[in-house]
Parts: sequence; structure tokens; C-alpha cells
Amino acid sequence: MMKNASHMCEIVNLSKWFSKTTGLIHKRTSHLKAVDQCNLSIKRGETLGLVGESGCGKTTFGRTLVRIYNPTEGKFFYSPDPSALPVDIFSLKGQELKQYRKKIQMIYQDPYGSLNPRMNIENIIMEGLKVHSIGENRAEKRDMIATVLEKVGLRSEYMRRYPHEFSGGQRQRIGIARSLVVNPDFIICDEPVSALDVSVQAQVINILEDLKTDFNLTYLFIAHDLSVVKHISDRIAVMYLGKIIELTETDALFNHPLHPYSKGLLDSIPIPNPHKRKSDKQLLQGDVPSPVDPPQACRFVSRCPKAFDRCHQEIPQLKEIEPGHEVACFLYE
Repeated sequence: MMKNASHMCEIVNLSKWFSKTTGLIHKRTSHLKAVDQCNLSIKRGETLGLVGESGCGKTTFGRTLVRIYNPTEGKFFYSPDPSALPVDIFSLKGQELKQYRKKIQMIYQDPYGSLNPRMNIENIIMEGLKVHSIGENRAEKRDMIATVLEKVGLRSEYMRRYPHEFSGGQRQRIGIARSLVVNPDFIICDEPVSALDVSVQAQVINILEDLKTDFNLTYLFIAHDLSVVKHISDRIAVMYLGKIIELTETDALFNHPLHPYSKGLLDSIPIPNPHKRKSDKQLLQGDVPSPVDPPQACRFVSRCPKAFDRCHQEIPQLKEIEPGHEVACFLYE
């Protein structure tokens, strides 16, 4: 159940493990723990950033929420209306699940691979309208497509063109239009600007911010570029090796990070003037452990410069250390 009426989403103990079989004669099955016992709340109308190194489980987290992957364990309570009872999305099937699918949409990372090259833009965007039976006839559907294309900065006559006729930035706008046309409440943005040029990134981010205001949207913004996340997010959750290890408001994370991993991420951001580099920067060292066999203690223990005995023996839980600032680290207990 929701802990707070202002929350749209409450993710409880979410895990997603992938089975992996090795060996030709003596086969052995192991599990890749992409997401492991994650808890996260998302407030109605906010943009929550989810950051971490490549391979930490961010994309798997987002894809599990939209049921591209079925969860190994956990619950996802969803309540777009404050007056409505929250529903566990992971427990739904058939028509009940379909009803909520149009309310939770996803913008994908790759603007080149996420659009069907054999379909023109009209048919790509119309798929969602057909699946959810939105619009009385094709003419009405086309009007809806034209409207949403204009909202993302594209002309309505582009409907008859094919994906190969557009630039990367234009394709990502088409992907945004596809998610927007079914009138969702919650959109998961899976690194939507990482494949784009810097100048185009700013344009797409501005579009997303405008759409959030115009359509009263809530975003989960997944990214590894901290400068982008800082610009668009209200709060930020830091993920490492399948676990969320810090959660706080954006300014608090950048001004006063608590977890050693968060500090390492922020210290790794390139700065324009190297002569102004702080002498106390602590860059991340070593390699990320395998998610198939993660440490049975703090996940960051093998790379942490401040690790002590307890870190090698127990798993820290996410706890509120300061008002609105949660961290999973024994340094603050």
C-alpha cells in the first residue's frame, strides 16, 4: 500500500533475476541479479532521476515496471488519482493489465532501433491508438497524431515519411509522440538523450519539460549523464549493482552526497577548467563485481575507500539520515 497519498508509484522489494546456464555436460544454472530488492517511491507530478554506471540495472528496472520483463519478486503499487485505491500492476493480467498499460508508457534509448523501418510515422504512432481502441475512426486518429507531432516540434505532413528520412533527434521526438498519443500519466524515459548530439539533447530535454507541464506528467528519468539529470530532475536515486543506495533531492545530492559511490560519481564529472579541480576528489577505482555473484554484504565494499569490517559482513539498508535524504551505508549508523 501507498505510504503517502502524494505518491503515484510505490515500488516494493522489486527484484529481476535472469537465469544463466553454463557447461556442456555438467550444466549449472546461476542467476544474474540485475535488480535486487529495490524500494522506491515516486511522487505525483515529479521527475525522479535514476542514475548509475552502465550495467547497474537501471534499464532493467524501468522495463520491469512496464512489464516488458516480468518481475522475479516485488510489488508495484500505482495510483494516478489521489482519491483512487492503489493497484499492484504486477498482479494484473489480461484486460486489467491492458487498461493500465496506456497509463504507463516508455521512451526508449535508441531512436534508431525503436522505430519499425517498414512502417511510416502515421502507422508507428497509430499502433497505440489501435491497441487501446482510442479514436472513433482513422480520420480522428490522424488528427490526434497530427496534434501530438506538433507538440513535439514536428509537422503533421511528416506522417507519411519513414524513419530513415529523419535525424536521430527527430526520431526521438517521434518516439516521444508515440508514448504521448495514448494520454499517459507516467512515462519512463530510458536514457532518451544519450544517443543524441549535445545540442539536440537540450532540445529534447526542453520538449520533455514542456510536455510535463502541459499534460501533467510524472517521469522516471533514467540516465548516466549526471549533468542532464541535474537539469531535469526534482529528486535523484543512485543505483549500484542492482540496488538503490541513495535517494534525495537533486540539489542535496550534488551539494552534499553521502554515499561514497555517489561522491565518486560526482567527482568523475569532467570540468571545463582542470586547474580548478578539487584536491579532495575521490575517483572511482576498480571494476564493478559480477551481478551473477555479487558480494553478500555491501555491494560497493570492494571499491569503497572507507569500507570497514561491518561492510564485509552485512547488507546496509536504505534509511533516512537527514530529512528527505536516504542512504544505504554503515558510515551513518
